[in-house]
Amino acid sequence: MQCILENFNTETIILITLSIVLLSGFLLTRLTKLISLPNVSGYIIAGILIGPHCLHIIPESIVNNMAFVSDIALAFIAFGVGRFFDKDTLKQTGRSVIIITLFESLLISAVMYFIFKLNLSLSLLLGAIATATAPASTVMTINQYHARGEFVTTLLQIVALDDVVCLLVFSAAAAVVNALEFGSVTVSSVAMPIIYNVAAMGVGFLFGEILNKLIVPSRTNDNRLIIVTAMLLGLSGICSIFDVSPLLSCMIFGAVYMNKTRDKNLYEQINAFTPPIMLLFFVVSGMTLNIKLLATFGVIGVVYFIVRIGAKYIGAYLGCMAVKTSKSTRTYLGAALVPQAGVAIGLAYLSQRILPPDIGSLLMTIILSSSVLYELIGPACAKFALIKSGVISKEKLAENHH
Repeated sequence: MQCILENFNTETIILITLSIVLLSGFLLTRLTKLISLPNVSGYIIAGILIGPHCLHIIPESIVNNMAFVSDIALAFIAFGVGRFFDKDTLKQTGRSVIIITLFESLLISAVMYFIFKLNLSLSLLLGAIATATAPASTVMTINQYHARGEFVTTLLQIVALDDVVCLLVFSAAAAVVNALEFGSVTVSSVAMPIIYNVAAMGVGFLFGEILNKLIVPSRTNDNRLIIVTAMLLGLSGICSIFDVSPLLSCMIFGAVYMNKTRDKNLYEQINAFTPPIMLLFFVVSGMTLNIKLLATFGVIGVVYFIVRIGAKYIGAYLGCMAVKTSKSTRTYLGAALVPQAGVAIGLAYLSQRILPPDIGSLLMTIILSSSVLYELIGPACAKFALIKSGVISKEKLAENHH
């Protein structure tokens, strides 16, 4: 199939590729439903199968040029997560969420260094990157089963804050690693990533204010969707100019609009619009995995994979104990924090620049390989946590088996 596709012009290849990606994702979910896995798992497996490292159906040249799909999907996801940053809810739960996030986020470096005796630079950066939790698969699983309640609100706020904490911790860890590896710390190496992300959040705030002015009651649903889509794409583009993840700015964008308007209908509209975009995102994620890398995953990769899951669970449990959450939240929150993808992979690329080549290559292999594995098991873990915490109704569960 790959050879046949490469005989066509670029436009034809792109159109046929998109068709194959959408159909393969849909067909794989027919199989994953039979074993009660969420749709996200089927999408990722489909990507692995049709990608350039397995059946070679999609040319590698096309896969390498589909990074924009990730930015578009993350922009919509982050905007949707922003609705849960309601100021009244944050007043009640904000302190709890921050404490839980810090507990589960900052436990990992210590475990990797003190217990498993890894290189200090590698431990610091692995621990910093491990704090990131991919919101995409968690949000999609929540939407698939229409899960709602205190557990979901707390989970989404923590998933969002994880990335804030991750960026701050990574900036600090990168500065320490620079000092260890090169004997010096520059102000710019610490300050610039923080400045860029704060600036991006400021632009997100501004966009929220503008959207509030543009979406008036007389706007039709079609025009509402067109306006918010245009602004999300624009905001994502601005972030890409400065090599900043669109997550934080789009979350602020969504949060500001929600707090200004209480307009839940727009978010429901977006949820109905984005399934094909989410499918593309996860199938493309699967296509990027080089199966051969798993052979070099090694003991350190296995340790990281297991330790991160354990640290997330224990950290979330201790954090919940500290702020006295409900028993179901305390018991099952950690299981819903397994997925890891976009932000982690981006930071792994940055880490390669400041580590010696052999250690940088090892870190990149660990993060790439484990991210896909986390994305495969993450949706199932999230589904398990949502069911056990009682936020998925039996009717919705039965509905999704058909």
